[in-house]
Amino acid sequence: MIPASAPIVVRGTGSYAPEKVLTNGDLSRLVDTSDEWILTRTGIRERRIAADHEAASDLAVRAGAAALAAANLPPDKVDLVIVATITPDMPFPSTACLVQHKLGIPRAVCFDVEAACSGFIYVLDLAANLIRAGRFHTALVIGTEKLSSILDWTDRTTCVLFGDGAGAVVLGAGSPAEAGFGILGSHLGSDGAQADLLHMPGGGSRLPATPESLGDRMHFLKMKGREVFKIAVRVMEQSALDLLAAHNLEPHQVDCVIPHQANLRIIELLASRLDLPLEKFFINLDRYGNTSAASIPLALDEAVRGGRVRPGDLVLMPAFGAGLTWGASLIRWS
Repeated sequence: MIPASAPIVVRGTGSYAPEKVLTNGDLSRLVDTSDEWILTRTGIRERRIAADHEAASDLAVRAGAAALAAANLPPDKVDLVIVATITPDMPFPSTACLVQHKLGIPRAVCFDVEAACSGFIYVLDLAANLIRAGRFHTALVIGTEKLSSILDWTDRTTCVLFGDGAGAVVLGAGSPAEAGFGILGSHLGSDGAQADLLHMPGGGSRLPATPESLGDRMHFLKMKGREVFKIAVRVMEQSALDLLAAHNLEPHQVDCVIPHQANLRIIELLASRLDLPLEKFFINLDRYGNTSAASIPLALDEAVRGGRVRPGDLVLMPAFGAGLTWGASLIRWS
């Protein structure tokens, strides 16, 4: 039985980015855009694109295997697998079940969560609380996306923003010596009244695939960028401040911010609102673009392996996505 006061710590991180690199210059040959136009408006230089044979579960398996190796944990010790994605291999079964099989995890509860770019924050909080409640001992939590499969490659306002990738963490109950470390808490929010700002209209029970829906390009991601930008900055700031206040902390006490990697302008404005130097933010969107649910765990793994996150550091991870959804998680790294 896990004590209710037991810390929930990250035992290992992992990530995977497909080999194919799509630069801004490459995109300028597909749509009416340029490297300068994309870079000055988003901060993105390039992104990764999965191969035709790679699905979301394949990316997730590579990231999950890396996280298990970092945790020095055999697959049979995992009893919970949660995958955050909006690009599952198929509507059912869950991508988590496919990942479980491919990783050779013999017995685990597996399911997906769909919260778009906020997805990893949602599943991290869910897994931590399920472990804290004593239901599970060790969780493999993954954010994975093959967004290239739902992009309209004729729409320069959206196709330049996104990429493919996956990131993962292994969570488990810590020892008494790790008290005060691990997942300190999360703050989550949603507003379904504004769902039409970022969505994919086709493919569900509301608008199944028909010749008409395909012709109208309803099976691709649609976004009202200006409206999303304004709301994203506001709710990410408020979520971060509410979370810090709940733990009697101030922004200046944060050692590293790993934000959702959507747009450099959003990150810069968030830094200004929190009165934090941009140097405290770990940013890799210039190389990957927006990978939705994979964004934060991919960046977290790079930050950990690159020495930007060290034991004792206070790490803040704010996100915003379709739904509309948002949230932030706070970790004292162990």
